[in-house]
Amino acid sequence: MNDKHDTGRNTMSDNAPLVSTTDQEVLPQLGSAREVSPHTRMYELLYSSLVSRLLITAAELGIADHLVDGERDVEDLAQRTESHGPSLYRALRALASVGVFTEVRPRVFGLTPLAETLRSDSEGSMRDLARYVGLPERQAAFAALTHSVRTGKPSFDHVHGTDWWSYFQAHPELAALFNGAMGNMAKMVNGATLDAVDLSDVRHLVDVGGGRGYLVSKLLERYPEMTAVVYDLPRVVPEAEQVLREAGVADRARAEGGNFLEWVPEGGDLYVLSWTIHDWNDDDTVRILSNIRRSMTDDSRLIIIDEVPPAGDAPHFGKFEDIVMLSLLRGHIRTREEFLPLFEKAGLRLREVRSTSAPTSVIVVVPA
Repeated sequence: MNDKHDTGRNTMSDNAPLVSTTDQEVLPQLGSAREVSPHTRMYELLYSSLVSRLLITAAELGIADHLVDGERDVEDLAQRTESHGPSLYRALRALASVGVFTEVRPRVFGLTPLAETLRSDSEGSMRDLARYVGLPERQAAFAALTHSVRTGKPSFDHVHGTDWWSYFQAHPELAALFNGAMGNMAKMVNGATLDAVDLSDVRHLVDVGGGRGYLVSKLLERYPEMTAVVYDLPRVVPEAEQVLREAGVADRARAEGGNFLEWVPEGGDLYVLSWTIHDWNDDDTVRILSNIRRSMTDDSRLIIIDEVPPAGDAPHFGKFEDIVMLSLLRGHIRTREEFLPLFEKAGLRLREVRSTSAPTSVIVVVPA
């Protein structure tokens, strides 16, 4: 899996979706605790994007960080965050009503499990992710979603006059925030994926588009007999090497630079593509899969970590992630059935699709 910790177009990341899981695309069930009329529910849905905006504001101000040592009066928080006290109270009161922060006494707030995820130092912190979700450039693309629905083309390009990857390459300060956000997501999905599969028989793994190498680091910690290659764009290699060193696994892993649209390292008995395929259109996806197939032996396996939404009305985050792809990129979230012809064209065959505790599934693919 990859952490998308690079802004190059074919960088993948340690299980990190290109976009976030705390976005206005996912609507909170504000009316779920009571019976409401369709009109009331629609009213709540139309205004639910305010929850996302409030979360972004709390993350930008670092509210959760100031509550690590215990509850605080809103005026104290306002002073610490250089905010307007009465306005901050109104924001925190609204967030507390959906379980983010709690008003333990009048105008005094504390952390909740949801609020803990916005701490900078918490395990699996999502603060950078929340700040990334709030990027004005990203939000402007969603505001122009009607363009994408009418034309089938990314509204990001329409609004900004360039594509997503080119824009980030030209704005390194935004790329840094993006990288941090995808690191947040990587940790959550890595754990869920590791718990869903047994890789004790794998001797050499190639993480295709492996970003900074967080997934490989976790895998090598869990499987002491395994060796691995983190394969991504050349400019990502130094960062991956540092992560591998800090994890104490550099003696069993190396970072290698290249372009997976052109070739993929040979020698793996397991290849991994994590939360990346959905960034690409069908033609490029077949190209990537074909390059992997050429490097596989007949006994190799490929694991794809991605969202696989069910058919019909069943809820699934991937159905909203797909709207993010529509707005920002040219790929899309694929169902099981949509994967099958792509595998066939690349000389591969689906073995199974396994759910995890995260929004992702583990797709096991073998040579045809």
